[in-house]
Amino acid sequence: MSKNKIINAICYGEVLYDIFGEEKKIGGAPLNLALRTSSFGFQVSMISAVGNDENGRNILDYLEDNNVEIAGISQLEGYETGLVQVSLDEAGSATYDILYPAAWDFISADDNVMEQVQNADVFFFGSLICRNEISKNTLIRLLEANSEMFKVFDVNLRKPFYDATLIRVLMQHADFIKFNDEEIMEIAREMGCQSDDLKEIIDFMVKETDATSICVTRGKHGSLLFWKGQLYEHNGYTVTVADTVGAGDSFLASLIYQLMTDGDAKKALDFASAVGAIVASKHGANPEILDSEIWELMS
Repeated sequence: MSKNKIINAICYGEVLYDIFGEEKKIGGAPLNLALRTSSFGFQVSMISAVGNDENGRNILDYLEDNNVEIAGISQLEGYETGLVQVSLDEAGSATYDILYPAAWDFISADDNVMEQVQNADVFFFGSLICRNEISKNTLIRLLEANSEMFKVFDVNLRKPFYDATLIRVLMQHADFIKFNDEEIMEIAREMGCQSDDLKEIIDFMVKETDATSICVTRGKHGSLLFWKGQLYEHNGYTVTVADTVGAGDSFLASLIYQLMTDGDAKKALDFASAVGAIVASKHGANPEILDSEIWELMS
């Protein structure tokens, strides 16, 4: 795809508030993806659900202010907008306590949502949204509604909200799968892979799934990208970490943006690594990033 083409992106899944002690910030991996993707100029629609409460209204206003289409977000009576208690260790790494149930467990698809998906070029989805059958069934229906869109599966293993069967089903629907190193090792072992070598595991996953592309992030050790039959590696950028919340989401949004507009995998991995590192150096999942910051770190 050329940089002159208008690219329509869909982000499907949880929208919520991350609670850091006395402070709360708007988040959720698909929402983070939507915001960062929108910042690069894609037309982005969010499909999710919030409660008919103050938190839900604030999320809708925030997304609209940041150029994300919100017509696909339902406001539900009887369920609260999602909340997540986030705990950070001394290194800034996060663990999560995710409120259940939340409004985003009950996403449905009306004619407007179906039309958005049928016109989409890229569709982002994750595994956490499938913890409830209603949102899971809606996801599968949407994935099957447009065979032409590029389907990006952002694996987010959050215990106890997944199992091996679910992950296999979602991987079979994906064109591109993004894991972290712990996730791909866990899933590969459950699928019968005996290797501990990431490159061998990636090769195994390509053969065992319908995905044509796989990316594995390794924290401060960088990332690996299998794209169009070739494996690319990046050693990452060294920054002082504030917190890691949202860094992987911004990395993925940046990577897909570059791959879909430029197509140079090496350049895309370098760009995404810089964006992810900058997000990790700031507080919160969706800090503003200047182009000058990206190019300065890359240079």
